[in-house]
Amino acid sequence: MAAEVTIDMTKTFSGRAPIQAHLRYEIKASTVLILFGPSGSGKTTILRSVAGLEWPEEGRIQFLSRTWLDTKSGIRVSPQDRQIGYMPQDYALFPTYSVAGNIAYGLGALASEDRNKRVAEVVELFQLQGLEAAKPRELSGGQQQRVALARAVAPRPQLLLLDEPLSALDAPTRLQLRGELRSLLKQLALPSIIVTHDWSEALTLGDVMAVMGRGLVHQVGKPHEVFSRPANAEVARIVGVETVVQGEVIEQADGLSTVTVNGTKLKGLSSNAIGAPVYVCIRAEDVVVEPSGSGMTSARNHLLGRVTDIAPQGVMVQVTIDCGFLLTATITRGAVEDLCLVSGSSVIAAIKAGAVHLVPRSG
Repeated sequence: MAAEVTIDMTKTFSGRAPIQAHLRYEIKASTVLILFGPSGSGKTTILRSVAGLEWPEEGRIQFLSRTWLDTKSGIRVSPQDRQIGYMPQDYALFPTYSVAGNIAYGLGALASEDRNKRVAEVVELFQLQGLEAAKPRELSGGQQQRVALARAVAPRPQLLLLDEPLSALDAPTRLQLRGELRSLLKQLALPSIIVTHDWSEALTLGDVMAVMGRGLVHQVGKPHEVFSRPANAEVARIVGVETVVQGEVIEQADGLSTVTVNGTKLKGLSSNAIGAPVYVCIRAEDVVVEPSGSGMTSARNHLLGRVTDIAPQGVMVQVTIDCGFLLTATITRGAVEDLCLVSGSSVIAAIKAGAVHLVPRSG
């Protein structure tokens, strides 16, 4: 039987929709589950319930063969007995403790010599050498994040829980640490659950993604598949990226990466190395549809394609174009009429390089 995590819970709050989460997924040693959705969707409540910091009124939470919560049977395992590592959004480092003191906080059960040895191991793993005596206020945002993660990992938990682990960082640091965090999680070979509302983090970090909205889990699957094929309009609204396809960087020049997708070449902003596998992410509103044979524009990408589907979406129309891969564009009804678009029409899809987002992927 495959190793699984089961979350089946109801948690109510005054003045807002109840959290009614039903989720089961298979895990391996380093499986990362992403809880994805807007603020107020219930992501952090689920994370805290798994940690034992919130108590659902009804439900069952099981990790591998251990039942941590079963309201029908009266099982309520305390946070201390769940063997989890938990990193809150604000890191919650102890301001008067040193880096070494923060990391050692959860190691009180160990003998002094073993505790010091484990702190040294974790300091090396998270590249914190030379900062052992520093206080949190003396650290950069990225260093604080690594200390908080090191503290969560030091007791060798069975499951790691991270609440918006990159949100407290500035944009350049967040971009740099996304890849580092993914590598660390794989190196630790530790199952993890991560809360985020950032689609690029979901694609970079996750193996499995659960899309949440209004207290419900709407879809579960591999992140790029969920973004590419939302199960319904609600999921499409939440994920907000209509085209997500796999590609590979084949060239770097003038600050732009050239990526190939099923033989079609596009240019985008990226620092990924040549040969790197990436997800190519394009929002529908960033695609300009032009008649085939029309004049050039300032866009760096002009993809010849054929219309395969035209679907009204309120006052707008969603047009699917086969450019060697399926690309979605959102245009007005008037544009559809002016361009005389029908299924099979030959068109040019113009996309500026800055609108082609290249997100690293593993494998």
